[in-house]
Amino acid sequence: MQRLICILLAVLLSNFVSAQKIDIISDSGSVSLRGLSAVDNDIVWVSGSNGNVGRTLNGGKSWKWITVKGFEKTDFRDIEAFDKNTAIIMGISEPAFILRTTDGGENWKVVFKDTAKGMFLDAMEFWNDQSGIVIGDPIAGKFFIGRTFDGGKTWRSIPELYKPIADPGEACFASSGTNIRKLNKSEAVFVTGGLSAHVFIRDKKINIPIVQGTQSTGANSIAVKNSKTMIVVGGDFSTKDSVTKNCVVTTDGGISWSAPKQGPSGYRSCVEYLKKNSWITCGLNGVDISVDNGSNWKRISDQSFHVCRKAKKGSTVYLAGLNGKVGKIIEP
Repeated sequence: MQRLICILLAVLLSNFVSAQKIDIISDSGSVSLRGLSAVDNDIVWVSGSNGNVGRTLNGGKSWKWITVKGFEKTDFRDIEAFDKNTAIIMGISEPAFILRTTDGGENWKVVFKDTAKGMFLDAMEFWNDQSGIVIGDPIAGKFFIGRTFDGGKTWRSIPELYKPIADPGEACFASSGTNIRKLNKSEAVFVTGGLSAHVFIRDKKINIPIVQGTQSTGANSIAVKNSKTMIVVGGDFSTKDSVTKNCVVTTDGGISWSAPKQGPSGYRSCVEYLKKNSWITCGLNGVDISVDNGSNWKRISDQSFHVCRKAKKGSTVYLAGLNGKVGKIIEP
């Protein structure tokens, strides 16, 4: 019976993978894109290096590209879009900025600025159109956490007492804007890397069996199916083809973690939950799909992408990466 189940899963994975095709809908420019937010199947925003922000209102048929005035050297590594006019972008470091637009990117307002030495923002996450969170690398041994409750119009650091404590040499990776995710209606979960790698769930700091021990190793991204089932990906970004301890899965809310039977095919900077038992992950050497909650992964493309996100109100999957490249998968 177990062998039959394995065969059926293999057939299902093969059929699913064969139906996936990544269409490139933008590949011009030298910008590195790491921020990606798909409002629905048609409205998509991206952000990246050299102050660049892109927006499409028709699923990638045409794009509007913006260089944010006064921020031409800023790396906007995360973006959260709410509709065709409203979006928030995160500039990573020294000073760290968060900007907001309400007119489709024509004008941007600085809603957060921090000039503290060592300040480095990594990712944002929103529960809804009002409540959001931003995470940054440790300062004086504690991770920076900021909150907004008015749709990103204002941000405030949480009290020092409640900031999570980091190990020496532990940090977050601003690789795809997905190392912090909503866990339920009011809580978030985030992952770390470097000399040690953890998942932080509520007030628990849990060591995860992902590669760690150097500045280029650890967890890069987490995706949440529900409060029990989560997948973390990462690896060593200096060794893009390494498959050593680059993915871990939990089905009990983080109490225990296991490695896939067949893991992703290299270092992975982003993972996204799709539907039912299906997930997608991407990195410097390609894109992988799983249809069995992360137990087995199959490469569907050798193309490099930093980030992959499913439309919040839709089924289309978008990907973004180097050289202004944006891809699109329309689910069969």
